[in-house]
Amino acid sequence: MTTVRAQCPACGDVQLQIDDLTVRVCSDDDIPSAYRFRCPGCEQTVHREASPRIVDLLVSAGAPHETWSWPAELAEHRSGPPLTPDDLLDLHVLLEDDTWFQQLVALVRRTTPE
Repeated sequence: MTTVRAQCPACGDVQLQIDDLTVRVCSDDDIPSAYRFRCPGCEQTVHREASPRIVDLLVSAGAPHETWSWPAELAEHRSGPPLTPDDLLDLHVLLEDDTWFQQLVALVRRTTPE
């Protein structure tokens, strides 16, 4: 089995088996690839950025890999002012009432232009 040397911020250099780390590649542009592993010394999960060359080496050596992308909601058009701390507090107070959903529907109906 392939052995990989990686760097833990707390423990320094650690030896891992290739199956002990996971390569993560984002399908969106401008997001660097990375790998993660659980440090055998301190048992913390460590995330490290990886160049395309390192990604290719790790995957070709048999490292598990996963592809991910940002949620589609991040690309949706937003309108209206941003939430304020007061808005969040109002929502918290609203959710404490058993009729919160009916109150929320009424509020949206009052503030939505026709």
